[in-house]
Formats: sequence, C-alpha cells, structure tokens
Amino acid sequence: MANSQPSYFHLHLVSDSTGETLTTIAKAAAVQYAQIRPIEHVHPLVRTQKQLKRVLQEIEQAPGIVLYTVVNLDLIAELELRCKELKVPCLAVLQPIMQVFESYLGTPQTPTVAGQHVLDADYFRRIDALNFTMAHDDGRLPENLDEADIILLGISRTSKTPTSIYLAQRGYKTTNVPLVPSLPFPEEIAGQHSAFVVCLVASPDRIAEVRRNRALLLADRDLDDYVDRSRIAAEVAYTRKLCAKHGWPVIDVTRRSVEETAATIIRLIQDRDADKREADEAAASAESAGGEPS
Repeated sequence: MANSQPSYFHLHLVSDSTGETLTTIAKAAAVQYAQIRPIEHVHPLVRTQKQLKRVLQEIEQAPGIVLYTVVNLDLIAELELRCKELKVPCLAVLQPIMQVFESYLGTPQTPTVAGQHVLDADYFRRIDALNFTMAHDDGRLPENLDEADIILLGISRTSKTPTSIYLAQRGYKTTNVPLVPSLPFPEEIAGQHSAFVVCLVASPDRIAEVRRNRALLLADRDLDDYVDRSRIAAEVAYTRKLCAKHGWPVIDVTRRSVEETAATIIRLIQDRDADKREADEAAASAESAGGEPS
C-alpha cells in the first residue's frame, strides 16, 4: 500500500506586525514533524482590507495551515470566514495565552498592534548593547571592562561573534577575545571587574571542519597549520587550562546552536546574580543578628 503521507505542506503566517513571533512559534511546532517539510508564506504588516485580500488570494492558491497575530476584529472575522470556506485550519496563536492572562489578571486585554516593538527604555538598551558589541568584537576590549556585561573567550571558529551579537540583541553588552596560545593573554581580563567571563570550546574535529571551509573560501595560504587537528586539540587544551586556572565556566558549542549557547550563558549569569543576592542577604542577616542587644 502506497504511503499517502505528504512530503510538504503550506504554512501561512499572517501578522499585523513583523511576523517574528509567528515565525518563531511556527518553527517550534514544525520541527516536531521533520518528515514533512513546511513551505512558509510569511505575510507581515497586514493592517488593511486591501492587504488582507492579497493574503487571502495566496491562501486560496496554496491552501494550508493559517496562523495569525492580528488585533483588528474586522480583519480577523474576514480571515477566519474565508479560511472556513476554504476548509483550512486557522488559529490565533496568542489567543490561548491572552485568555490565561485575562483570567488571572481579571481584566480584558487592550489590543495593541506591534506592542512588543515600542521604542521604550528596554529597546534603546538593546540598541546600545548591540552598538557596544559591534565596536568591541574580536579582541577590541573596552578601556574599562566594567562597561561590558559579558566577555567571551575562545579559539578561532568557536562562534564567539555570532553569540556576542545574539547576546547583544538580548540587551547584554558583550565583547569577545580570540585565544591564541602563541600570543600574550590580556591579563586585565583576569583582574578586578564586573564582567562575566565565559569560555567557548568545541571538538577539534568540528573546529577543523569549520576552519577548512573558511580557509578554502578565503584562499588562505596557511591552510595546513590552521586546520591541523593536533594543533587545534592543543588550542582547546590551552583554553580549558586557562579557564580552570581562573575559575571561568566553559561551554562546549560542538552541538549547540548560537541560541542555545546564549541561553546557557544567560542562565549562568542569572545563577551568579542569585547566589550573590543570597550571600548578601545572609551577610546582612548575620550582621543584624550580631548587632542586636543581648
């Protein structure tokens, strides 16, 4: 009996904003069905009847799952009605979440288009972090390390720059420093400062593969030394030894995405801050108890 399972499906993402929220949610769901490939149709900034009409024409031409984040009730009604007529599933992905908020808070929502993209203090903090990170990439340390939230260390091709940029988008001022055993290590990093230092490593085989691809792309004449596995293994060992000496955490990025690496770093920072708060509270409590009259 022939397998009737489709090899692909159409996925329409309709948003009155940038569509980032929808894209993230849809990807998280679609990867659970790796045997079927989604063909994404992203429709951002849909805010008028004319714009929605074009979207509906595309849905009609390529029927499939429709997910949306739209706040205009007239547009919602028209979208859902047409999807019902076409017999395709249509879901407001944030509605279940909004129902939980409304039930818990005891107040109805105030629909706001692109409310997550307002130009508030947090937005400008993230822009400032991104500017800082771009200015302090690849060993360009700030004069005052206290200006940085995070310092990433690692040998070449351990994803330091993309991880730094992702962290900056989360609001963390990040600088990264390439580790080269034959060059002096910036000793100020081991000094007194408030930045969180973390080292990135990967397996020698993985680094050799990435370096080989990059060296070929750039026609690097030092290809043999750059991709030599034994030399890379020595570089990784140097990184681990340096971090062990100073008590800095090490993250193996061999099988981690940039997002997972960044999430791990943020978790480590949060744990550090929580430990510090607990220690401060314990010290304050002990001091208070010691100062009470007997």
